[in-house]
Amino acid sequence: MKLLVLGGTVFLGRHIVDATLARNHEVTLFNRGQHNAHLYPDLEKLCGDRDGGLDALKGRIWDAVVDTCGHVPRLVSDSACLLVDAVDHYTFISSISVYNDFSATRIREDTAVGTLEDETVEEVTDATYGPLKALCEQAAEVAMPRRVLSVRAGLIVGVHDPSDRFTYWPVRVARSGEVLAPSSPEAPVQFIDVRDLAQWIMHMAEQKKTGVYNATGPAELLTFGQFLDACRETTGSDATFTWPSAAFLAGQEMPSLWVPGEKGGLFQADIAKATADGLTFRPLSETVCDTLTWARSRPGDHEWRAGLSPQREAEVLAAWHQAFTDLRIGGAGTSTGV
Repeated sequence: MKLLVLGGTVFLGRHIVDATLARNHEVTLFNRGQHNAHLYPDLEKLCGDRDGGLDALKGRIWDAVVDTCGHVPRLVSDSACLLVDAVDHYTFISSISVYNDFSATRIREDTAVGTLEDETVEEVTDATYGPLKALCEQAAEVAMPRRVLSVRAGLIVGVHDPSDRFTYWPVRVARSGEVLAPSSPEAPVQFIDVRDLAQWIMHMAEQKKTGVYNATGPAELLTFGQFLDACRETTGSDATFTWPSAAFLAGQEMPSLWVPGEKGGLFQADIAKATADGLTFRPLSETVCDTLTWARSRPGDHEWRAGLSPQREAEVLAAWHQAFTDLRIGGAGTSTGV
């Protein structure tokens, strides 16, 4: 198969390229050349810009395309329309964030998606990201009816993850000591190893599967407490976990350590459709171990994008223990929201 990858050098994109090459397919990359330009020196690289700079794609033929970097429907439409006679199949990497109501549980592919009052908006923010992704899906489908696979990916984790949202936890737990954890060990969590997602995407492209799929994991319910226990067991740490209340953490002026509670449905997506079509998951211990090994290979001055510094964590833990002590001394119950 001859595959065109829009993007292909950052996180999921590079893992898709790796999965494609492992299957002995031919890969062409199209991007601006601004990130990890040193990767894949033996592959064909077409340089251009999705906003008016698609000329390098003209007059070419591929079997399929994977769009890893579409965020604005106008630009996705431009790419899909240009490629309508150049490819048979279009995979668009979308997001679980497309859904409108995250207070619901077991979100399925037919659950209502978010909308924008002004669909010409192109600024990507926390509020517009999901609805824009939904409009991107629609733009691709309009250009290539019944030839589009829209992958609504959940939290993608693992080696080369630039967000640090998952990576923080294996690294922090491996450091041992008292670990400040989010407010409930019973909270459900979902995420998918980037390698599992990339391999499944290639499987689906090879089969020319179309339609919308939620793609996250694991196969069975996983709680945050179980996740942290797995980090401790895998890393051989003697860490202990302290779970302050949500009300206390909200008053600490600190970044979320995972995802805000009102988005609980984000971690309860129904993935039965994807697993029926071949989505599988490696052991959590493998993801934790490989992520930790990769994280330790980064420069010592790496600037973390998620989690807490050791100093800030110690301050919040001290404040929590003091608040608990004050409650006991004052004879108050635990119903104050501390």
